[in-house]
Amino acid sequence: MQQLSGMDASFLYFETRNAPTHIGSFAIYDQTTAPGGRVTFKGILANVESRLHLARCFRQKIVHVPLDLDHPYWIEDPEFDLEFHVRHIALPHPGDWRQLCIQVARIHARPLDLSKPLWEMYVIEGLDNVEGVPPGSFAVLTKIHHAAIDGVSGAELAAAVHDLEPDGVPAPPAHPWKPEPDPTVLDLAGSYVGNLIRDPLRFARTVRRVAPGVSALLRGSSSDEVENSGPVPRTRFNDVVSPHRVVDGRSFSLDDIRTIRRGVPGATVNDVILTLCSGALRRYLTAHHELPEESLVAMAPISVRSEEEKGTAGNQISAMSVTLFSDEPSPGERLRKVHEGTQESKAMAEAVGARTMTDITQFMPGALSGLAARLYTRLGLANRIQPFLNTVITNVPGPQIPLYFTGARMVALHGTGPVMDGMGLIHPVFSCSGKISVAFTACRKQMPDPGFYAECLQASFDELHDAFSTRARATSSGHGKAAGIPAG
Repeated sequence: MQQLSGMDASFLYFETRNAPTHIGSFAIYDQTTAPGGRVTFKGILANVESRLHLARCFRQKIVHVPLDLDHPYWIEDPEFDLEFHVRHIALPHPGDWRQLCIQVARIHARPLDLSKPLWEMYVIEGLDNVEGVPPGSFAVLTKIHHAAIDGVSGAELAAAVHDLEPDGVPAPPAHPWKPEPDPTVLDLAGSYVGNLIRDPLRFARTVRRVAPGVSALLRGSSSDEVENSGPVPRTRFNDVVSPHRVVDGRSFSLDDIRTIRRGVPGATVNDVILTLCSGALRRYLTAHHELPEESLVAMAPISVRSEEEKGTAGNQISAMSVTLFSDEPSPGERLRKVHEGTQESKAMAEAVGARTMTDITQFMPGALSGLAARLYTRLGLANRIQPFLNTVITNVPGPQIPLYFTGARMVALHGTGPVMDGMGLIHPVFSCSGKISVAFTACRKQMPDPGFYAECLQASFDELHDAFSTRARATSSGHGKAAGIPAG
């Protein structure tokens, strides 16, 4: 058995019926590169089975300590069934991008079965009318619980099921896989007592720190009005979420993003992405007559994974708060301000100690964490307290070389993410093979028009590219405009 860290376990405690906390991606593959020009579902099952040893989370399931007195444990599932996790469906004719996004959103909205290893993989056939994608391509949607991985370890997990050549073969396991029997209640209770012996004051210290905050939270929730003032404005995305989701996005040339980046000295690709999302939100909320006078604020996850921790699963993340300057109408000036703001946010995160913030979660017992999550949802506090953020923008760098899955070449990669009460919009950003995709997952009630928001992303990119490609031409021999690649 291996105990979950406090950070990993928190994603289990904060999961609700309307807000499951898995993450994922959907990639599109051209099967003409596979041996024989065709990929079969039986071949995909065999390929995944040959790689199960490359990532522990594939066959590990959760077992809970009685009464959630301590964090859960991972064990090797003695009843692991690959065909439960890898599933096969097809889109009806014509098999276009909108149909794919609708299907992905429906599947992503459903919680994972917490009694089994926390992942699912859906092979989706019938992509015959997706712009920029060869007819006959297929997609693979992967869902993995956030308790098992973060964005960086998720990228490493993706590497386990891909090859650099169409006929790649994984290295065999060093040792045979051995399942573990389910622990008894006495086994789990004994582990809990052992933790108490090693740190007898842990629970008391945690209660002493948490009790005043919970008490204040309860006092505030019982009043008719909770103070709602501060730097983060309230938007439609700071409401309670429904169980339904929408998914969409756009892809762009990474070279074009770098052209924009060079327009502001010191700016990064991530600064450009933040500015692009800011411009899209500005357009979207303006069209709905809901743009706040104050700037929107995003949360950007930060990996604190050390060199020694590379290749391990679980979460090693903290976060920084980023002002998006959505109140700035000029795209060039907005990028400059975002860049200056991210520098200040990074300095603040380093001063506080990003790893220290993640370590704090280790000392929060599961019962208290679950209580806090249930109180937040049942009391409707997302509508009554000051928002902490308006959206999440998470940028996960990917490989800039071709990747193959069961011989089929990956031609597009998009991310999906969790939303929750008070945060109904997340932007997973992936880069791969010279492209960068800015996808989004949102509550369908809060964003009933995902196609329009995708158009806002494209328009935001276009205005940034127009502004900075003009400057680049003025200072060099010339760099022509290249339009953003359509989604998919």
